[in-house]
Amino acid sequence: MKINWENRLIAITGARGVGKTTLLLQYIKENLNEVPDEVIYANMDDLYFAKNTLVDFADEFVKKGGKYLFLDEIHKYKNWSQEIKNIYDYFPDLKIVVTGSSALDIYRGKADLSRRAILYKLQGLSFREFIELKYNHHFPVLELNDLLNNASKLIFPILEKIKPLKLFGEYLQIGYYPFFNDGEAEFQIRLKQTVNHLLDSDLPSVEKIDFNAVHYLRKLIAILAEIVPYKPNIVNLSQQVGVSRETLLRYLYLLEKADLLILLQTGTPGISKMNKPEKIYFNNPNLVNSLADNQSNQGTLRETFFLNQLHVLHAVNGSEKSDFLVDDKYTFEIGVKNKSRKQITGIENAYVAADNIEYARQNKIPLWLFGFFVLNVFFYCPGSTFIFTFPHFTIR
Repeated sequence: MKINWENRLIAITGARGVGKTTLLLQYIKENLNEVPDEVIYANMDDLYFAKNTLVDFADEFVKKGGKYLFLDEIHKYKNWSQEIKNIYDYFPDLKIVVTGSSALDIYRGKADLSRRAILYKLQGLSFREFIELKYNHHFPVLELNDLLNNASKLIFPILEKIKPLKLFGEYLQIGYYPFFNDGEAEFQIRLKQTVNHLLDSDLPSVEKIDFNAVHYLRKLIAILAEIVPYKPNIVNLSQQVGVSRETLLRYLYLLEKADLLILLQTGTPGISKMNKPEKIYFNNPNLVNSLADNQSNQGTLRETFFLNQLHVLHAVNGSEKSDFLVDDKYTFEIGVKNKSRKQITGIENAYVAADNIEYARQNKIPLWLFGFFVLNVFFYCPGSTFIFTFPHFTIR
């Protein structure tokens, strides 16, 4: 599936740094370059919008023949949901595309966009996409069931073209965020700047949190950087951060919403979002390396990679007998190449995802292979630099 750009109102959310702005600009360049007078792109951080409303901006644009309105970082505009609704209702021939932070909650906006907007969430690069972007090797997207049943068969065409273990090490360091392409030497600096911008600007504009809250969020991240993956003792952690238990839980779920953390739950039906998570992970291996100043251990990177690549399209929970339970059916133990099957002996549909191996054998599958399937909506501009995949959600 591709994004249906013919929809009148499209909202694209995603973590800072995954390429939302690039996506808009490339789509305009590749598809609307011949009608420049009908297209306008605006960043909501622009000082113009401190004194001018979005509705007036759109009105003037339409009166001059405008048909395509692209609004970047919509969360920076105070009354965005109401004015987007008004623009949608007032100008029926205008197509609107907006981007916003992962933390942006379209459901919670003051205006009802539920029957108007199609929402897409842009993820970072999978291992497969990183290989294609950096090395120009194209491989098909794998599905979990096919991978588990035909791993040996699927691996051979990959090994004919690349050395996956070498590239996998690169991916864990720099591969999730497309801006590695702007200079690998500066990647860590850019990623830390990205996190700081999210804390200082994006989250306050979405959640209306103050300077003190940002201070505590930054302190929480610094503590977690030393201990993830972490089975939380909420009382101890709240004392370390200096906030109440309820506030700490709110901060954890806020950071998950902003794609900085993944909070692993148990498989308990109906678990409340205000209950403590089973385990806390950073969202992806690049964050682990950057925020831990490259002091993270390989076990942390392995588990974080597996969770990151699967949790978008699959239900991933903690397991009492192993590391992860996927879709309430598949049990996974993550480890090194010599990892035994002792922990999963006698468990149906149980597998070892092992690092530092190229081939699959019985129920032991190379960990890197789990980076070859993610995300079910594909967008690609011919001749463009970036390739993106999306999970797709229609707001009802």
